[in-house]
Amino acid sequence: MRAVPILIALLCLTACGKQDNAPGPGGVSVGEAKALDEAAEMLEGQRLPVTPPPTQAAPAPTPAPTR
Repeated sequence: MRAVPILIALLCLTACGKQDNAPGPGGVSVGEAKALDEAAEMLEGQRLPVTPPPTQAAPAPTPAPTR
């Protein structure tokens, strides 16, 4: 019999979280905000390290035309 009130209390507490379609920050839903955060993390993980592009050797000068 003691388990019934505990079970009811646990069920009530699990319903307290925000729903995925509840309004969230920036005018998007909570579910959309989570999806955007996950996508941003994926993009940041795929970034290449910032290195300068390799320099190309200057082209060889063309010989001056002879007269």
